[in-house]
Amino acid sequence: MCLGIPGRILELPADLPDLGRVDVEGVVRGINMSLLADDPPVPGDWVLIHLGFALQKMTQAEVLEMQSTRELLGLGGDAMAHPAIEDDPTPVPLGETVS
Repeated sequence: MCLGIPGRILELPADLPDLGRVDVEGVVRGINMSLLADDPPVPGDWVLIHLGFALQKMTQAEVLEMQSTRELLGLGGDAMAHPAIEDDPTPVPLGETVS
């Protein structure tokens, strides 16, 4: 299973063909584009990002669906921020809930 996040390509520098500047939830990051060499993205395209690599292009509808699902799950703006994990690093046993 892949936990990826969408990002919108801002720039693909000519001097760094495998690296793109991508807006990921308001933060601009350098993302490796080499896995999309067969169908290179262009500025304005959305891509699914995992571990700093663009895995595939996404449509606007897919991005909206993913954002809606993340909101429904309570993942909000930062998919990695979860108060129960940040405040208490002790794992919760299977079947129990976090209070």
